[in-house]
This record gives sequence, structure tokens and C-alpha cells, in this order.
Amino acid sequence: MSKFTRLLTMSSVLVLASCATPQADPAISQQERQLAVENHDAIVAEFGGALGGTLGAYVEQVGDRVAIRSATPNAAANYRFTVLNSPVENAFAIPGGHVYITRELMGLMEDEAELAFVLGHEVGHIAADHSSTRQARAQNNSILGVLGAIVGSVVGGDVGGLLAQGAQQYAQLNTLSYSRDQEYESDTLGIGYMAASGYDTLAAGGMLSSLGQASALESRVQGNDARQTPEWARTHPLSENRTARANQLAQQTGTAGSGTRNRDTFLSRIDGIYVDDDPEQGIVDGRSFTHPDLRFQFVVPTGFRMQNGTRAVNIAGSSGQAIFSTGQFNGNLDTYIGQVIRGIVGDQQQVSVPQPRDTTINGIPAAYTTARVNTNNGAVDLSVMAYRWDNDTAYHFAMITQAGQGIGPFTSMVDSLRRISSQEAASIRPRVIDVITVRSGDTMQSLASRMAYNNYQLERFMVLNSLDSNSRLQAGQKVKIVVYGQR
Repeated sequence: MSKFTRLLTMSSVLVLASCATPQADPAISQQERQLAVENHDAIVAEFGGALGGTLGAYVEQVGDRVAIRSATPNAAANYRFTVLNSPVENAFAIPGGHVYITRELMGLMEDEAELAFVLGHEVGHIAADHSSTRQARAQNNSILGVLGAIVGSVVGGDVGGLLAQGAQQYAQLNTLSYSRDQEYESDTLGIGYMAASGYDTLAAGGMLSSLGQASALESRVQGNDARQTPEWARTHPLSENRTARANQLAQQTGTAGSGTRNRDTFLSRIDGIYVDDDPEQGIVDGRSFTHPDLRFQFVVPTGFRMQNGTRAVNIAGSSGQAIFSTGQFNGNLDTYIGQVIRGIVGDQQQVSVPQPRDTTINGIPAAYTTARVNTNNGAVDLSVMAYRWDNDTAYHFAMITQAGQGIGPFTSMVDSLRRISSQEAASIRPRVIDVITVRSGDTMQSLASRMAYNNYQLERFMVLNSLDSNSRLQAGQKVKIVVYGQR
């Protein structure tokens, strides 16, 4: 199957605790290094591939600059920094010195100092060995326990990681939150690394503020006024006073407002990078998901959010969780549905699967059923709607809802899957960042009108450039806009 870019909710973006620099054990064992190397290719594949070249080398350079402040022996060699081709604002670290950051998160940044903060925070998690606590917690959480916990809540990455086939152990480990104290410690470490590297530490608070604004806007765009918390903030929550704490700590470092920003260099590196989805992995646009290469489209109900991935599209809402994916198909939809359900439930319990019912959706042969699954937190309904795409390919939605609801909340979604024409497919182009220089007479409104979106243009422009309604542009100032590029 062509790439989707699955989100495993394991981002780590930042919090803060005391003003005293915490003590961390920066040693990286040989076993941890080997494990990181062994898992690297799988992680990169799960997140849509790595972006190398000038951008990759630049991130490695900035990462090394802050990592050497961690006191890890031979830090430049022991840490590795990778840019992922993912449309999710995300960054995470794994034991062994590997740090990952997505192009989407970099697109939200204003300068190199903000990049240094995020990378420094991730280095802090490794230096402080925070993963050991999370791993112990993961071993105490069965798949069924996690499935039960998500009913009636919004934790899309947990479901996406556990329903989608592949990398299940890794997904489970990283969907668990860092503790409040661990986040505070990593923020403190990260800001300390920034200060020692000569960066303006006020960038930490600026980055946190931008993430909060992006979260609120994304919820509005996807039709949920309740402002659901996105995946990166679920595992590393943004408390109400987090930005203020970061600013307070920054003021005590001596580099607040006077350290390095390197804005022009940073903007030159991200000029032209993709924003949002890579068409080769499918496009999320509001409530619709379209894959131009595989020629299909579906629409999620109002109030649900999507993240697309290499193996699945994850769908999350207050009334249920779902994925859209594919699997091995022998031509029999009943067999396929049973295979999907067994892949989700595993061997932990026997589940009675009612005989699937045949139907047709927009001319596509389909079948569906709902099984009752017992979890540590009560019973849930696990429904599967499978579609015969051709003789060799089937797609499916796997949906988890409260017991008794079945497909109910997802009815409009499963009925919306359709084939798209070659003309529709050809019209889909990537969105890219274009760094421009403000000219005399330009306003936020006039530049926002050039954004490659059909809604929330001004709001998107302000979030992208860390601006608010009181901001005023000046001639000669560089700003980012999002335009359509070429495939």
C-alpha cells in the first residue's frame, strides 16, 4: 500500500519545573545505542521517510550544538537528529541518542533558537533517562486495557497505534505520557542547554505559545469548537502557565532577549518545504481525506479529527475512534474482516464475530460487522466495514465505540468512501512554505489572501508567523506564507 504517515503519539514538546538546573545522568549505554540503530529505519518508515540534504544537515548541526551541553560523553557522535516527512507537529526522542522532529513542527517555528529549544528538550529526556519509567508503565498496560480507556475520550494516537498493524510495541511505549515532573525537568534542561549554547532563551516561551495557537486553530478548522487536544500535547501537555514558566526561567539565564536567533538562516532552510500532507501519502483537507494516487476519498463526521499515516488514517472524536487502512486480501471480504478483528484483539480473549453483512457503497462491494469486546474498563463495540477495491485490494474502517453504538457515530463516514476521477487526482498539489519579504503597503490581510487555503486564511497566516491581531508588518520584514507547489 502507498504511504499514509501514521501518527504514533509520542511527541515531546515541552513543560518546565523549578529554576534550578536538575541533575541528569547523561550516559548512553551500548545497549541503548544498538537498540536505537535497530529501530531507526522502522521509525523513519512509520513517519513518511526522512528529509536529508541541506535541511537534515542543518538540524544535525543545531542538535549537536545543544547536545554537547548535556555532558554526554562524545555527544556529537552519540546523538543523531532526523527530520521526518510527517504532517504532524511532533518531536520525540528514544533511548540511545536518537531525536526526531517533523517538517510540520519546523514550519511552525520562527527561528533557529526555537529549533534549539525543541531539540534541547528532547536531548533532556534522553539525558534524564525518562524512557525507563515510561517503558515500565507500558509493560503494565495491555492492549485491551488501553482500548477500554479510550472509550468516550479523545486519545487518537493510542487507538491509531494499537489498531494499525505494525510497530505495536513501539507505539504502545510512546503513547504514554511523560510525568509532569519529567516534562518540567526536560524543559529546564533544554533551556539550560540553549543558554549555554548562546541562544536567546525567550524562544522557548515563543515556541510554546505558537504550539498552543496552532492547537486551537486546528480544532476550529476540523470543526470542533471544544478544542480537542492534539496528539503532541496529550503526551506532553501544555499547561495554562507553561509559557509563563518558560519565560520566567529564560529571564534567569542571562541570554533572554540577547542571545542568538539566526532567523534568516533558519527561514532559508525551511523555504520550500511541504506543509500539511504529502500528496503521495494522501491529503487531509478539513473533514475529507483524499489519496490522489490510490484514487479514493472519504469524509469524517463533524467534530472528528484525522491524522494520516504510513499504515492508516487515524480518526478521533468524543464518540469513538477509527482507522482507515488495508491488509492482505484473498478475495473474500468475510475472511478479510475476521483477519482485521483478530489483528486488533489478538490472542488475549476469544471474540464472537457475527456473520458480516454484504452491502454496496457508492458502487463498491462492501461488507460489515460489529463484535463486542470486553476490556479492563468495560465492553466496547469493534466494528469493521471492508470494501472490495479490486481483485487484489481491500480497504477497511475499524471503529471503536461505546457498547451498543456499533457503527452509529461513523455511519456517514463509511457511506462516504468513493473513487475519484483522474481529473480530481491531478488537481491535488502539495502546499509549501514560501518565505517572502514584506513590501510597503502589504498588510496581514493582503498577504493572508495569498495563502493556499479556502478558509481561515488570516488565522493561519498569524499562527504561521507568531502574530496576533495587534501585530503590524514592516517593509523588509520576512514572513512565511503557504502556497501551492508542484508534485
